[in-house]
Formats: sequence, C-alpha cells, structure tokens
Amino acid sequence: MKYSQLFAKTIREAPKDEVSVSAQLLTKGGFVQKLAAGIYTILPLGFLVLEKISAIVREEMDAIGGQELLMPALHPKEVWQESGRWEKLKGAMYQLSDSSKKEFGLGFTHEEVACDLARSRIFSWRDLPQYPYQIQTKFRDEPRPRGGLLRTREFIMKDLYSFSSDQKSLDEFYEKCAVAYTKIFERCGLKTLRTKASGGVFTKELTDEFQVLAKDGEDEIIYCQNCDFSQNREIAKANAGDKCPECGAVLIKSNAIEVGNIFKFGTFYADKMNMFYTDKNGKKQPVYLGSYGVGITRTLGAVAEVCRDEKGIIWPVSIAPYQAQLLAVGNQQSAVSKAEEIYQKLQKAGIEVLYDDRSDATAGEKFADCDLIGIPIRLVVSDKTGDKIEWKNRDFEKTKILSIDEVIKKLKPMDL
Repeated sequence: MKYSQLFAKTIREAPKDEVSVSAQLLTKGGFVQKLAAGIYTILPLGFLVLEKISAIVREEMDAIGGQELLMPALHPKEVWQESGRWEKLKGAMYQLSDSSKKEFGLGFTHEEVACDLARSRIFSWRDLPQYPYQIQTKFRDEPRPRGGLLRTREFIMKDLYSFSSDQKSLDEFYEKCAVAYTKIFERCGLKTLRTKASGGVFTKELTDEFQVLAKDGEDEIIYCQNCDFSQNREIAKANAGDKCPECGAVLIKSNAIEVGNIFKFGTFYADKMNMFYTDKNGKKQPVYLGSYGVGITRTLGAVAEVCRDEKGIIWPVSIAPYQAQLLAVGNQQSAVSKAEEIYQKLQKAGIEVLYDDRSDATAGEKFADCDLIGIPIRLVVSDKTGDKIEWKNRDFEKTKILSIDEVIKKLKPMDL
C-alpha cells in the first residue's frame, strides 16, 4: 500500500475528549475515528490489525474443537424472557420495537440465542460435545464509555459456547479454553493474568478474567508475582501487602485491562430454556453450558495501551498492520526511483509493506509518522544508502544497512 493512497492518514492532534493514551495514539495514527461516545469507525490500518487478531483467535479456537458460525445481532424479546434476563438487563441492553410494535434486543451477548439454536440441534448423547463460536458485533448501553476501545457501546467480540453432557466434561473444556486464551493473548503480544472475578450480570458463580497489567486500566486486581494467585478487587478478601494465601509472598495491587473472560453456567440455561438430551440409557439429561469471550476490539486497544513509547505504538509483529514501512528520504529523484523499485520487489516477494511515497512531507515528518503508526520495521532509502536499505526495528535505536535480498530474507519468516 502506498501511503498517498491510504484512506485515513495520521493527524497531528488527537480529539480533546480522548483521555486514554491508547485512544489518542489510535486516533492520531489513523487506526480509528470516533463517531460518538463509545462508538468508533475502524479505519483501514485498524481493520488490518483486527483481522490479524481475529485470525489468531480462529486458529486457537479451531485447535480446541471450535466451529465458527454467525448468529444474528437482532434478538426477539421472547428468547430473552425465557432466561429471565429481558427485565434484568433493562438499562444495559438496547431494547427496541419495530413498526409492528414487536420488541427486540441488540446482541448484548448470545447465550440465549446459542441455547435456542442448540436445543433444536442437540437431542442425543451422540450430539455432544459441541463448541460453536462466532466473531460478532455486540451492543451494550454503557453509561460511561471511556478509554477509547477499552469500554464502548459497540464492539467486536469472539464468543464461544460449550455444550457438554456433564459437569466433568464442562470443567475439562473450560480448562482447555483457558490455556488457549493465554496462547491467544501471548501471540497478540500481551501477558495476561488469569483472575478470579464476579460473574456480574451473567452468573452468580465466580468466573475467570484474563487481565493485562496497565497503569490506566479501569479494573483493579490483587495478585502474586510468585504464583498464579490473582483476584479482581471487587471480590478480593486480601489486600495489597498481605501474604499470598497460596505461596506466602507479598500481594500486589495493580490496575489492569480485562481482555477476555470465561464462565460456567452449568445447567442454568438447560432448566430455563428446556435444553435436554437423551443419554446412553435413554434418560433425559440437561445440557451443561459454558461461555467464553475475547474482546477483539478491546485487545487492539489494550495492545496500543501497553505496547508503546513516547513516540507512538509499537505493534507486535504478529498483529501489525504491515510488516515494514518503507520511506524515501531526500530530494534526489534517484532515491525515489530506488524506493519504487524496492517497493515492487517487496510486494512481489509477498512482504506486507506500507510505502510512504509522499513528495510533500519532510524526512522528519515521515520518521515521526512511522514511529506513531508503529509498524515493526522501518526501511529507509536515501541518497546516503545508495543501492542499499537502512533497516531499523521500531523498538531499537540502532540501524543496519542491508541489500534488498537481505531485507527480503529477514522479513520472510515474519510473514505470519
């Protein structure tokens, strides 16, 4: 992609109402644009990142038996009344009427719809287990949208639903999914803490959140650096400075960003929505439900929040919009011609490259925009480099002078 043709370019100043660093950087970098409070357009650079996050999620969900589908975002009132959550979610769920006065809700989450689907497909023990998932837009009437993509009214989420024959099967898949979640976030460049938390409006049982330590995160967690103990401050009985109940080390309090969560519902939905199957002995049994969510847009926001420096974002290679950003610097036509030639060779080699071909931007402006956008590798062609290319990692100050063949060889393994 040539920068001159990019639909949304960088801007000098972030909107004054964006207070979080991630929102400021994503807006200035041309990744998102706010339409209204808690509602964002994902611009082309941001969409490329979302697609890579989604691809990682799909790979890990497929690896544990997930099957992707797509459920409606518009839900009839009746299916939510079955679970008792239509009234419970008033004020949080967008609820509306059509021209015939029939009432609907916009997808706050999809447990009810998934169970309605499952009870028409699951009849026998032979039909279990099943693990359908989707990557879908969710809507929540968030009273205080803030933090850019970290708390919004409309967002993209991966939600998987496990339908199991008994508690043991549910527990086994739950742990398998927890491992997959850790891998997902590691591949996206995030270290997460599996954190015990309240089920909120979803369940009375304790759940597991996947939290990323962040100075400006809206959650507070109490955790141990020496073992796996971690609890959301909302449920924690321990305080910072106390001894860890598992290993005796000193507990720490930190702000954090929740990027994923997993829930066990057991037979709650089976009982409410008549979701049963026939076991090997011909006896009617309840289907056990689990629910597993990854915030796709929130993960993007979390990466921008923690993977950065004073100049801009530092995208992990795995989810960067492009592998490299190519800059032609200087006024000599020879440098521009050389950059065009290199751009064509990189594209032919299958390298994802953003080429800053602007003739009206100074070298300083190009370097500043390159750092702001945060693509992992900067490639510079100038009068000084001759027939070579200057290579610089976004998170490292030193540069190297390489040939085009060397550049392609180094970038090829990064083609994820």
